[in-house]
Amino acid sequence: MSLRKLEKNEWETYFDNVSRHLKAATAEIEVAGLNLGDQVEAEWVPLVGITYDPKDDLVEVATETVDHLVRHPSAIYVDDGTEGLHSVEITDDEGTQHIVRLKEPLALPEP
Repeated sequence: MSLRKLEKNEWETYFDNVSRHLKAATAEIEVAGLNLGDQVEAEWVPLVGITYDPKDDLVEVATETVDHLVRHPSAIYVDDGTEGLHSVEITDDEGTQHIVRLKEPLALPEP
């Protein structure tokens, strides 16, 4: 596994690529912050897509049961080694971490 930081100019294209290659992916969404503690918002639900809207400065993680929004993300890290995408860690402007873990790695084509 290899954790790497995405530059802001990569966010929209990277997540569009991820969303195009989702098939039967299931994900868990965890939110952790000083004012929240550590909470699981969705546990192993079908993942519909992940997008970044630069106009609204918003990351949307859509599942069949939850539409999780991260407003004003300040940093995004992905764990996408040779096996595929394992997780996405998004930090918002208040320091809260939004972690999306995939049950099985998602194979992505080379850019």
